[in-house]
Amino acid sequence: MADKKASVSNKLARAGGWALVRRFGRSIPYVGTALAIGFVGSDIKRKGLVRGILNSGIDAIPFVGFAKNAVELAAGDLFADKPIKKERIIK
Repeated sequence: MADKKASVSNKLARAGGWALVRRFGRSIPYVGTALAIGFVGSDIKRKGLVRGILNSGIDAIPFVGFAKNAVELAAGDLFADKPIKKERIIK
Protein backbone atom coordinates (compact mmCIF):
# COMPACT_ATOMS: atom_id res chain seq x y z
CA MET A 1 0.00 0.00 0.00
CA ALA A 2 1.18 3.43 -0.73
CA ASP A 3 1.48 5.82 2.20
CA LYS A 4 -0.65 8.89 1.78
CA LYS A 5 0.81 12.05 3.19
CA ALA A 6 -1.54 14.06 5.34
CA SER A 7 -2.50 17.40 3.91
CA VAL A 8 -1.49 20.59 5.65
CA SER A 9 -5.08 21.30 6.70
CA ASN A 10 -5.37 17.86 8.31
CA LYS A 11 -2.12 18.41 10.19
CA LEU A 12 -3.29 21.83 11.41
CA ALA A 13 -6.66 20.44 12.50
CA ARG A 14 -5.01 17.61 14.41
CA ALA A 15 -2.52 19.96 16.10
CA GLY A 16 -5.30 22.40 16.97
CA GLY A 17 -7.37 19.58 18.45
CA TRP A 18 -4.50 18.52 20.69
CA ALA A 19 -3.99 22.13 21.76
CA LEU A 20 -7.64 22.32 22.82
CA VAL A 21 -7.37 19.03 24.69
CA ARG A 22 -4.30 20.27 26.56
CA ARG A 23 -5.94 23.60 27.39
CA PHE A 24 -9.09 21.86 28.66
CA GLY A 25 -6.98 19.41 30.67
CA ARG A 26 -5.22 22.25 32.44
CA SER A 27 -8.51 23.89 33.40
CA ILE A 28 -10.10 20.79 34.98
CA PRO A 29 -8.70 21.37 38.51
CA TYR A 30 -10.08 24.91 38.53
CA VAL A 31 -13.49 23.76 37.35
CA GLY A 32 -13.60 21.12 40.10
CA THR A 33 -12.66 23.69 42.73
CA ALA A 34 -15.37 26.06 41.51
CA LEU A 35 -17.95 23.27 41.69
CA ALA A 36 -16.87 22.31 45.21
CA ILE A 37 -17.21 25.93 46.34
CA GLY A 38 -20.62 26.08 44.70
CA PHE A 39 -21.83 23.03 46.63
CA VAL A 40 -20.74 24.23 50.09
CA GLY A 41 -24.28 25.22 51.03
CA SER A 42 -25.83 21.90 50.12
CA ASP A 43 -23.02 20.01 51.89
CA ILE A 44 -23.61 22.00 55.07
CA LYS A 45 -27.33 21.37 54.84
CA ARG A 46 -26.87 17.59 54.37
CA LYS A 47 -23.91 16.94 56.65
CA GLY A 48 -23.98 19.70 59.24
CA LEU A 49 -21.68 22.69 59.64
CA VAL A 50 -18.34 21.06 60.49
CA ARG A 51 -18.67 17.95 58.32
CA GLY A 52 -20.01 19.98 55.39
CA ILE A 53 -17.13 22.46 55.51
CA LEU A 54 -14.58 19.62 55.81
CA ASN A 55 -16.14 17.74 52.91
CA SER A 56 -16.23 20.80 50.66
CA GLY A 57 -12.75 21.90 51.73
CA ILE A 58 -11.22 18.56 50.80
CA ASP A 59 -13.16 18.51 47.51
CA ALA A 60 -11.83 21.98 46.64
CA ILE A 61 -8.19 20.83 46.70
CA PRO A 62 -7.58 19.77 43.08
CA PHE A 63 -6.00 16.30 43.19
CA VAL A 64 -6.84 15.46 46.80
CA GLY A 65 -10.54 16.03 46.08
CA PHE A 66 -10.36 13.71 43.09
CA ALA A 67 -8.75 10.99 45.22
CA LYS A 68 -11.37 11.48 47.97
CA ASN A 69 -14.20 11.16 45.49
CA ALA A 70 -12.64 8.02 43.99
CA VAL A 71 -12.47 6.45 47.47
CA GLU A 72 -16.05 7.53 48.19
CA LEU A 73 -17.20 5.94 44.96
CA ALA A 74 -15.96 2.57 46.19
CA ALA A 75 -16.42 2.83 49.98
CA GLY A 76 -19.22 5.34 50.54
CA ASP A 77 -19.18 8.75 52.21
CA LEU A 78 -16.22 9.61 54.41
CA PHE A 79 -18.31 12.20 56.26
CA ALA A 80 -21.74 10.80 57.05
CA ASP A 81 -24.91 12.78 56.49
CA LYS A 82 -26.68 14.03 59.59
CA PRO A 83 -29.66 11.97 60.72
CA ILE A 84 -32.95 12.78 59.03
CA LYS A 85 -35.55 14.16 61.42
CA LYS A 86 -39.04 12.80 60.97
CA GLU A 87 -41.55 15.50 60.16
CA ARG A 88 -44.37 15.94 62.59
CA ILE A 89 -47.77 15.35 61.13
CA ILE A 90 -50.22 17.99 62.31
CA LYS A 91 -53.82 16.81 62.47
